[in-house]
Amino acid sequence: MLSPEKRELLKEIMQRVASGSSVTLEERKYLHKYADKDQTIASWLHSARREQLKGKNETDQIETLLDSLNLGSIDPDASHFQGDDLADFFIGAPSWLARS
Repeated sequence: MLSPEKRELLKEIMQRVASGSSVTLEERKYLHKYADKDQTIASWLHSARREQLKGKNETDQIETLLDSLNLGSIDPDASHFQGDDLADFFIGAPSWLARS
């Protein structure tokens, strides 16, 4: 469980990520440390990265729906998975999703 102070700090860093403002390497490390352990924070970070990449001027209803459901890739150039092994699909997944 995060303290309210840590949660506010993480949200402030993510707001700067979303707006494209400067974020230090130490802040990014701090943010990713918690995102790797907490699915909610990983979801917030995913949303912030999507907002950063698309900007605030997006009016497409499908994109708005995907954003609200936190679905889809943060990389607009990402292609669909075309590998032979299903395990390759999960490369780069957060550690909480990894096999035990």
